[in-house]
Amino acid sequence: MNAIKLSPRQEQIIELVKEKQPVTSEQLAEKLNVTRATLRTDLSILTMTGILEAKPKVGYIFAHKPSYSPLHEYVRNIKVEAIMSKPVVVEENSTVYDAIVNLFLNDVGTMFVVNNGVFSGAVSRKDFLKMAIGGMDMHKVPVGMLMTRMPNIIYVGRDENAYAAAQKIIEHEVDCLPVLEKATIDSKEVYKIVGKVSKTNITKLFVAMGENLH
Repeated sequence: MNAIKLSPRQEQIIELVKEKQPVTSEQLAEKLNVTRATLRTDLSILTMTGILEAKPKVGYIFAHKPSYSPLHEYVRNIKVEAIMSKPVVVEENSTVYDAIVNLFLNDVGTMFVVNNGVFSGAVSRKDFLKMAIGGMDMHKVPVGMLMTRMPNIIYVGRDENAYAAAQKIIEHEVDCLPVLEKATIDSKEVYKIVGKVSKTNITKLFVAMGENLH
């Protein structure tokens, strides 16, 4: 069996726990100068693989168990393409009113914006709320005025693994990520949206993992 390949931060967490155990997630976050949310995925992986043990109301301790788990390998081998779902897209020149109708009909929190088929950005319920508070005319304002544009969008590729996608969702505190692939149009490199990965997709994967490894 192969040893698990840990990230540098996971290695740091293990060393801190060995040195200071028991250690709470708050203490680890403070030592590593990150948020607790950022550490959540790392701590989940380290406990699932048996390297750390979580003691309720006490903290994390080093478990002295082999750093191998089929569960960990399973997550690493699942590609984004296998768990992604169909994105809800809207044209950049669509009115905010039409976009809001589209958003609620599809029951999503984020929509992705395209311009003649080329990915250009994302717009969320929070963006629409800010616009409403600002008193803008939703029948006249185009979605392009509200959206977050590239390159300020966190995204994943279809060949990345599910673990990487989950990590990005947690670290950047977003509900979903667009799955993008590069294309060339008129000698210019652009992005096309081919799917999305949301917290729901990750949850479904987690449930499937439980069923497959039962």
